[in-house]
Amino acid sequence: MTLDLLSHIHSPEDLRQLKAKQLEQLAKELREFIIDVVSTKEGHLGASLGVVELTIALHYCFETPKDLLVWDVGHQAYGHKILTGRRDRFETNRKLNGISGFPKREESIYDTFGTGHSSTSISAALGMAISSQLKGDFQKQHIAVIGDASIASGMAFEGLNHAGVTKANLLIVLNDNAIGIDPSVGALKTYLTKAKIGKKPSQDNIIEALNFHYEGPIDGHDLPELLKAFETLKTKSGPKLLHVITKKGKGLKQAEEDQVKYHAPGKFDKLTGEVLPKNNQDLAPKFQDVFGLTLLELAQQDEAIVGITPAMPTGSSLKYMMDAFPDRAFDVGIAEQHAVTLAAGMATQGHKVFCAIYSTFLQRAYDQVIHDVALQNLPVVFCIDRAGLVGNDGATHHGVFDLAFLRCIPNLIIAAPADAIELRQLLYTATQNLQQPMAIRYPRGRGQIKDWKTPFEKLDIGKGRCLQEGSDVAVLSLGSISRHVSESIRSVGDRFSIAHYDLRYLKPLDENLLESVFDKFQQIITIEDGTVKGGFGDAVLEFAQTQNYTGHIHKLGIPDRFIEHGDTDELYALAGISSEKIKEIILCILNQS
Repeated sequence: MTLDLLSHIHSPEDLRQLKAKQLEQLAKELREFIIDVVSTKEGHLGASLGVVELTIALHYCFETPKDLLVWDVGHQAYGHKILTGRRDRFETNRKLNGISGFPKREESIYDTFGTGHSSTSISAALGMAISSQLKGDFQKQHIAVIGDASIASGMAFEGLNHAGVTKANLLIVLNDNAIGIDPSVGALKTYLTKAKIGKKPSQDNIIEALNFHYEGPIDGHDLPELLKAFETLKTKSGPKLLHVITKKGKGLKQAEEDQVKYHAPGKFDKLTGEVLPKNNQDLAPKFQDVFGLTLLELAQQDEAIVGITPAMPTGSSLKYMMDAFPDRAFDVGIAEQHAVTLAAGMATQGHKVFCAIYSTFLQRAYDQVIHDVALQNLPVVFCIDRAGLVGNDGATHHGVFDLAFLRCIPNLIIAAPADAIELRQLLYTATQNLQQPMAIRYPRGRGQIKDWKTPFEKLDIGKGRCLQEGSDVAVLSLGSISRHVSESIRSVGDRFSIAHYDLRYLKPLDENLLESVFDKFQQIITIEDGTVKGGFGDAVLEFAQTQNYTGHIHKLGIPDRFIEHGDTDELYALAGISSEKIKEIILCILNQS
């Protein structure tokens, strides 16, 4: 790969020294560079390929970093990172101690705002623009690049609504490619589709109705047209929006044709584009597939079951039910708040509603969980995927806060299966005359059990189990971290007698089981893959205090800091809850006692 131009670009200042006619060649080199690195190092591919020309045009026309550029969502910002001084480190993308896969303020002055979740760019850029006005700086430009799937989010509409009554120097670039991770959905998608095929909105232009100056739609891969549009918009005051049409995966045939797979395809052949096969035949299934296939099985038996997900049908595996029962499974787009309250509304009418949502995205619907579900004691089942540390996506995506922020909510049952069979049985249990809301949280990735399709069995709410008897120390675990505990106990061998209990439920706690443990052990270790502040360990400590327990309880969990990106095994070790770290702590406690 020859980088005749790109190799000399160390900052946007270098980029702006090029002649406009050289930018086409630069776009070709930038696209090839992204493909070359991501093909072997993995990462988000399609989104960044789709905005190569747009990225170049933005940095060429605007005086970044003086002009402030916000990317939404950040996984489309690979080209931006490469052009802003991080080309030589791009191979470390999403690796431990490497650069982040998302914009990050402490990483570069060109990353004006951290964006891992969607739909935040308009509000952030508007805040920056108003701040500039208050400081008397009326020349600075403020640009938000937002995808069509993200602009359909409620928060984006809130930002648009406010911006339209200001005189802020704000430019919104709507990157319209008709897809987020899965295809975009909803009425706004239909509206944008009409605009892009030539039915240019006039009297009913929703953007102009919100007091924006509207331009477009234009071809987002036509550099001369992009440069012309940006130079024109720089001269216009007030809020404005440029509607840009792009193709996700542009420049790699397979990525253009299968945009879902090539959002983050893993390793692939950079010449042919073919995804390199993984030897998954003898592996246990992913937890998300255990959820999706079990829910489909249950839905085939019970017509009252419905499924809801905010823009993650493939990632959550609700797609299985959507394909089989399209009238009973709903992708509502990037709208977590709506998803939760929609579920609440359906629950009032007797449906058994399963809301599949990533832990990190459930944070965006916290009020709805409390106000619309728990307060009314509605039996919505929250299927919380990607709980715990998720690896290379990093701090914005780790699902480590749900145990703590859900535990304080009245009426809510909180369960965390240790394995795929427990997940299956908890889903079944949730269909059996559930009278209150329930959260079932499970991790990203694969379990350990291949033969998980066991007969359905209703589990007792609030009852844990003993996995191994012992006499020297008791280890209490919640959720899939149980596997690390079991591995650590096996590695200790016969030197000590270690008991292991799977609590299964954070709320209600199995108080009978805990009382028996308190009676028997003076040394107890709690382990969770959630934040150590306010979660499972604290719940056990609180109960121990009511029982006047006089022994020692040692809490293990995610430390009170944001965990960065890296391989999942590396991060569990850094957090002190890998199998080896657990073993070290067990031996230390036992040797001291």
